[in-house]
Formats: sequence, C-alpha cells, structure tokens
Amino acid sequence: QVQLVESGGGLVQPGGSLRLSCAASGSIVGIYAMGWYRQAPGKERDLVAAITSGGSTTYADSVKGRCTISRDNAKNTVYLQLNSLKPEDTAVYYCNGEGVITAHTIHSHPNGMDYWGKGTLVTVSS
Repeated sequence: QVQLVESGGGLVQPGGSLRLSCAASGSIVGIYAMGWYRQAPGKERDLVAAITSGGSTTYADSVKGRCTISRDNAKNTVYLQLNSLKPEDTAVYYCNGEGVITAHTIHSHPNGMDYWGKGTLVTVSS
C-alpha cells in the first residue's frame, strides 16, 4: 500500500521560511512526478510546484522566485522550500505522487497510479 507522508508544516511569521518534506513508501519501483498542492479555506486545491523524475520543474506564478522544489529519487522523497512567506500562503499543503509504480501494480498499471498525502498545515501569521 502506497503512503505519502508530509512533514514540516507549522506556524511561520511573514517573511519567514519553511521546508516541507514528503516521503513515499510502499514497494515503489518508480514515480513519474511528485508535487505539492495547497488548499486554503474556501478555495480549490491548486498546484504549487511539481518535479519529474528527470528533474523538470513547474511552479505556480504565485510562488515563482520564492519557492524551490527538489527530489531525492532514491528515497522517493520530495521537498518544498518556501521563502518570503506571506499570509496568503496559509493553506493545507498536500503531497502528490503521479504515475507511482509499485512491485504489486507494475503489470496491472504499467503507467502507475496517483496518490495523495493527508496534508500538512502551513500558517503564516504574526
């Protein structure tokens, strides 16, 4: 069973920094892309940043220049460094694994399946 577990959320003052981590586990053979989404109260879940296994990255316009996504393929772990945080960055941040291939599903789902973590709350407030 695939699990994505986020860590690193919390309360941060405006202008501060935070590093989120997400580790995927569960007999994983490979993951095409890993990413971070966020959902603020009353709003939809939106992409923050994503990175492929080859290292290609995508960032939302709202975080460009303040955010760096990185990945350790050997550890199936993705990181999100957020700097110059603003109150509008307050949200639950969710980790996403796209195209997750496991030893148990490699034949039934050769392109992999998508999974989500349970989320970690980031609050930016003074």
